[in-house]
Amino acid sequence: MFGLDPTYTALLIFCLLLACVFEFINGFHDTANAVATVIYTNSLKPWVAVIWSGIWNGIGVFAGGITVAMGISNLLPVEVLTDANLAHNVALIMALLLTAIIWNLGTWYYGIPCSSSHTLVGSILGVGLAFGMIADEPSLKYVNWSKAGDIGLSLVLSPLAGFSLAIILMYILKQLVKNKAIFKEPDTNDPPPFWIRAILLITCTGVSFSHGSNDGQKGVGLIMLIMIAVVPSYFAIDHSKDLSDYRKTIAQVQTSYSRVDVKSLSKADSFEYAKINSLINDLNVKMGDKNSFAEFNGPDQISIRKDIIIIGKSTKKLLESEDFSINAKDKKTLKSQVGDMKSITEYAPMWVIVMIALSLGLGTMVGWKRIVKTIGEKIGKQHLTYAQGASSEIVAASTIGLSTWLGLPVSTTQVLSSGIAGSMVASKGIKNLQGKTIKNIFIAWALTLPVTIVLAGGLFLLFRAIF
Repeated sequence: MFGLDPTYTALLIFCLLLACVFEFINGFHDTANAVATVIYTNSLKPWVAVIWSGIWNGIGVFAGGITVAMGISNLLPVEVLTDANLAHNVALIMALLLTAIIWNLGTWYYGIPCSSSHTLVGSILGVGLAFGMIADEPSLKYVNWSKAGDIGLSLVLSPLAGFSLAIILMYILKQLVKNKAIFKEPDTNDPPPFWIRAILLITCTGVSFSHGSNDGQKGVGLIMLIMIAVVPSYFAIDHSKDLSDYRKTIAQVQTSYSRVDVKSLSKADSFEYAKINSLINDLNVKMGDKNSFAEFNGPDQISIRKDIIIIGKSTKKLLESEDFSINAKDKKTLKSQVGDMKSITEYAPMWVIVMIALSLGLGTMVGWKRIVKTIGEKIGKQHLTYAQGASSEIVAASTIGLSTWLGLPVSTTQVLSSGIAGSMVASKGIKNLQGKTIKNIFIAWALTLPVTIVLAGGLFLLFRAIF
């Protein structure tokens, strides 16, 4: 398999299974975010709700694209993923996967809504930092801190947005909706009126779909991390691309950069500009007289991937610089051309997406009771009302959908939990929250990154010593 000996083939399959296990756990860990409201308002029977949610999670994976996935896979620089010693790469992958699984299972067991996104990001940062501690060139950066900063900001701001927007939405509903039935708690086990039930079903579907489109991409990014680390000669770049078309794309980028007034650039921008031109020339030399990407050997494929990633980062810096004096139309064209260039590194085979969709969808259908009980009963002191359920899920679905569109991973758990907390506060004030549960959620939120960073780093160093 991929030219690996039986031992490494077995380890590769094991790592892929671990990634599927992580996504499966992510499914049943986060099921509550979509189904808690429809279950606690008697809008759907539990078994119907989880099956419905699982289906829409799977659909979301296919519809979500791969922008978030690439954000996850690009957290670690190519140097970390392509260690010459294959055993070290396997140690890295196993460490981050086991850490993510252990923390997710632990928080699920205790019924604490916890962020799978935080868990995965912390695990990746942990192995990257540990790699840097023992690397031959410790001066290099072994974590993409720019991307980590973007992801960290989205993970911090999303629960604040969920809390605030839920309060605002509850206020709007009170002003616009004259039928006060929507603000009451279910007083029987009978379903609510049809129109309320329809709203809650739509919001449940929206959260399930958006969860699949965002969290499913994290699994896709994880699989791509594994494949690039273990068999880079097959997955460092997309072999299905047409090399002749790609040569034209490189030429277009080179032409766009030739129009830049170099004299107007700052010293820092001149450095980035020179770097880009050097790398483009390097790519042209590597392309040579090859007819397809499959003809490149492993080291050249890794080098091409590295060149393209650096060109993308440097172009982003220049486009954001005030001294980069090209007009808006040319900036847009250059951004599009570099995006086309990055398409051979930012991709995922269909089998990867199918594998993650099945894992997440099936996981969504089991293990949901612990977290559902916390979300439905323990965040607020009152039973969840129809308006609270609908407002928190509308906020969650829209926030997650926006984050997916921006290519940023976001925590479904944190957004939904904070949305429910906001809806409770909007109903009866801060006293309507259960302090113990909020405290436990906050502690888990605060501890996730440091614990997963330390655990993943420690496991990586241990596995590397063993392997």
